[in-house]
Amino acid sequence: MFNETQYRPTRAVINTAAIKHNAEQLISYLPKKTKLIAVVKSDGYGHGVAQAASVALQAGAEMFAVATPDEAMTLRKTQPTADILVLGLSPVSFAAVAAQHRIILTVTSESWVKQVIAQQPFDNKCRIHVKIDSGMGRIGVRTEEELAQLVKCIQQSDLSIDGVFTHFARADEEDREPTRRQFERFMRLVNCLPEKPRLIHASNSAGALLFPEYALDAVRFGISLYGIPPSDTVAKQLPFKLKRALALETELTYVKQMTAGEAISYGGTYEAVEGEWIGTLPVGYADGLKRSLTGQEVLIDGKRVPIVGTICMDQCMIRLPREYPEGEKVVLIGKQGKEEIAIEEWSERLNTIPYEIAVTFSTRIPRVYT
Repeated sequence: MFNETQYRPTRAVINTAAIKHNAEQLISYLPKKTKLIAVVKSDGYGHGVAQAASVALQAGAEMFAVATPDEAMTLRKTQPTADILVLGLSPVSFAAVAAQHRIILTVTSESWVKQVIAQQPFDNKCRIHVKIDSGMGRIGVRTEEELAQLVKCIQQSDLSIDGVFTHFARADEEDREPTRRQFERFMRLVNCLPEKPRLIHASNSAGALLFPEYALDAVRFGISLYGIPPSDTVAKQLPFKLKRALALETELTYVKQMTAGEAISYGGTYEAVEGEWIGTLPVGYADGLKRSLTGQEVLIDGKRVPIVGTICMDQCMIRLPREYPEGEKVVLIGKQGKEEIAIEEWSERLNTIPYEIAVTFSTRIPRVYT
């Protein structure tokens, strides 16, 4: 059967065994009673939601988390029975759909619940997790009084409290004190609940890896499910080895030898020296290779070579140490020979975090699973 992506040499190669390894290692590391919630939002952090969810489930994950109702409905197509939690806020109109498809929603306000009550009764109870803002400053209940009012309102609705959770803002930092304060504030509010829900969870990837004492009933394993530490601080203190799941590769499509002073790409920002070999790659900023990555190295023949000239929408150029044949494999992220280019190299050059790099690779880059 024709596959519209089979002709493109630029591809993301996803090692699903690495995802499974990371999940299994965390489960072994955590207390036995702690469940693993696999966070597969943003298409599995760019790795592919269906495949990431499938192997996480095989590894022992008991629940999934996504960001939006649309992501939940997409995941439900391939995971018909597993629990799915929407971490972000959902429109009131989605509550009945969530009840029908057994999707768990995040709730933060009494006004949202009152709008649900005003709707027609659901055929099934809609399970919810109450979000507590313990210091992230994003969404969530902030005081004991606010929580008590919200719970009272929920008890009069077709909603059922399945869990309560918070999100650590600084668990990936060297200073542990802000996370300790958040945890204490969270538990103070949790202890105000009239009865304990099924799941109490606080830890993200950094929290799960560095604060096992805060594991509670479940942890949410996101970026590190895919083998990427949340920060350098976490990378230096990992309790077990993470395996990288993503590699980005392409191949040479054109090779030429330059004369002195010849310019490369838009603006002529790079001028070749006499006899220099320049190769063209079929990858550009429309794929997620930002223009600011000019100068970033790639791997060819196990050697590091730089991107030169302005990165174009669909192509870029690299400086070669010698002539190579068209079709020669080039690695932008991943290993080749004894060399490796980690996604952190890109994030440092772009003054951002690896999360942003992973989720901005274009959908036109085919994902190939090994």
